[in-house]
Amino acid sequence: MEELERYRQIIRDIITEYSTHRSSYGEIESEIIFDEKNDHFELMRSGWVDQRRIHGSAIHIDIRDSKVWIQHDGTPDGIADILIERGVPKDRIVLAFQSPGMRKYTDFAVA
Repeated sequence: MEELERYRQIIRDIITEYSTHRSSYGEIESEIIFDEKNDHFELMRSGWVDQRRIHGSAIHIDIRDSKVWIQHDGTPDGIADILIERGVPKDRIVLAFQSPGMRKYTDFAVA
């Protein structure tokens, strides 16, 4: 359980840090969504760029079966690499945005 709480804290820290990054264009706001009861963590972006509506997930991470599932990574840096740098082992990270058949070709957990 201690390991899971460490993963949660790492994820919260990363999402909080990315929420402070401001868009260089438009009126874009960040919204942090932490559902810790169900282990869902997300950073949403919404707003306007000229007449175009922006609304969507920038980062979405879940914890399932003691593994960190990256559902969506809309960052330039790569959330998986940041998780590894902060102490989450590769075999505890699932690249959920990859198809199940392709995950076996990565250095990360399959599921």
